[in-house]
Amino acid sequence: MRTRHPKIPTQWLMTDERMADGLWAALDRVPRGGGIIFRHYSLDRQARRALFDDVRRIARRRRLTLLVAGNDGWGWGSDGTHGRSARQRHGIKSWPAHNAREIIAGRRAGADMILVSPIFATRSHPGAAHLGIVRAAALAKLAPGRAIALGGVGHRQARRLAQAGFQGWAAIDAWQSIEKNA
Repeated sequence: MRTRHPKIPTQWLMTDERMADGLWAALDRVPRGGGIIFRHYSLDRQARRALFDDVRRIARRRRLTLLVAGNDGWGWGSDGTHGRSARQRHGIKSWPAHNAREIIAGRRAGADMILVSPIFATRSHPGAAHLGIVRAAALAKLAPGRAIALGGVGHRQARRLAQAGFQGWAAIDAWQSIEKNA
């Protein structure tokens, strides 16, 4: 599939409310050419927009790709969208998937990248079942050239994930730790 964006980053920061003020340090840790998926779903529309504008300014200055998640119909100044919507507004289309059925749906919807999760145990979903590397690799094969690993991943697992068929990874906690160049 031809993408609607010249280059899909291989490293992604997923934002959320739990980051609090740690968001700013995490944004500084994402390498040039990396990406951000802006979520912050629980904020009211006005606060979410204001925070997005601040993140967008940093993303532009640091040359980071910025996607906006959610179905609220806006993507002002973003490089694309993240979510399970068949309607693409513009730019990169990112799709979340936890199983084969969701990956196939993402492919049919024309997703440029599919976030397969959760690969490993994660703080975001304590106690939830995770795929593990073998099952995750099988799912990555269903999204050739588009699979991004999510869930308990970071720099340390990057080589192993690439060998399993992933084109990159996304995380929350990995960007908040000092693991930056590990």
